[in-house]
Amino acid sequence: MRLGVFTVLFSDKSFEDMLDYVKDAGLTAVEIGTGGYPGNAHCDLDELLANEKERQAYRNKVEERGLTISAFSCHGNPLSPDQDFAAESHEIFVKTVQLAGLMGVPVVNTFSGTPGDQEGAKYPNWPVTPWPNEYGDILKWQWEEKLIPYWKEQAVLAEQHGVKIGLELHAGFLVHTPYTMLKLREATGPAIGANLDPSHLWWQGIDPVAAIKILGKEGAIHHFHAKDTYIDQDNVNMYGLTDMQPYSEVTTRAWSFRSVGYGHNLQEWSNMVSALRTYGYDHVISIEHEDPIMSIEEGFQKAVTNLASVNIVEKPADMWWV
Repeated sequence: MRLGVFTVLFSDKSFEDMLDYVKDAGLTAVEIGTGGYPGNAHCDLDELLANEKERQAYRNKVEERGLTISAFSCHGNPLSPDQDFAAESHEIFVKTVQLAGLMGVPVVNTFSGTPGDQEGAKYPNWPVTPWPNEYGDILKWQWEEKLIPYWKEQAVLAEQHGVKIGLELHAGFLVHTPYTMLKLREATGPAIGANLDPSHLWWQGIDPVAAIKILGKEGAIHHFHAKDTYIDQDNVNMYGLTDMQPYSEVTTRAWSFRSVGYGHNLQEWSNMVSALRTYGYDHVISIEHEDPIMSIEEGFQKAVTNLASVNIVEKPADMWWV
């Protein structure tokens, strides 16, 4: 597997300076934001879609540094009851799939989305308990009337362009667990899979190694984010895992995102890397840095060092000892 980084971390750098920085850090892949929540600091969708020479020049800048593009990412909410934001999220997603197909980028990462509780709702509604019964009714309506129909169409689009869709399992969106991932995949097709980020699994009480096994057996891991989570049990006892305090309230939050190795030890990361290899994933491990108590530079470098020490790069040897 190759190590890479989600380059929105370096949005203050020019495209070329960002690529040089990534190369000098010893990484060999970049995941690039094309819009939505991640922004598009390093990718002008319309310009690249309109001009083949620009696409070739863009690709050359990546490849001449020994890098590849692991994914384009355009996390948004195409199911939002805010029709303007939903339309914007959808348009960016479609253009991103088109560009990925033209440039040979294998995966487009995004969120599944969350609609409201009915037609005409103003805000997204994320049910997390089956009772009172109206919550279960809302969830059923969201899946049957919004989520599945939308992603059936997008799965066809992705297949037409030779691209896989990596849905990040993120709370607040309807696809946020291995079960919801596989449920949507069964209803839509194999183009739909996971952009698996263990940081979002840990705080939901899901063992990432177990999640890798569950999804890997189905060929449903399309991309992988490397981000850690620290869980403060004393604060969990006060606020629960669905803690709504701002991320900046580090001293009292039940959990906080951390750089790789600062929430869980490297044995656990080694176990994840081994599970990825065992269950068929051989793409990129893409660093995402959202650590509230580390600088970008230090958090990124710590993640690079820690991942490099546990990553499996080479193909397995023949079993010469058997």
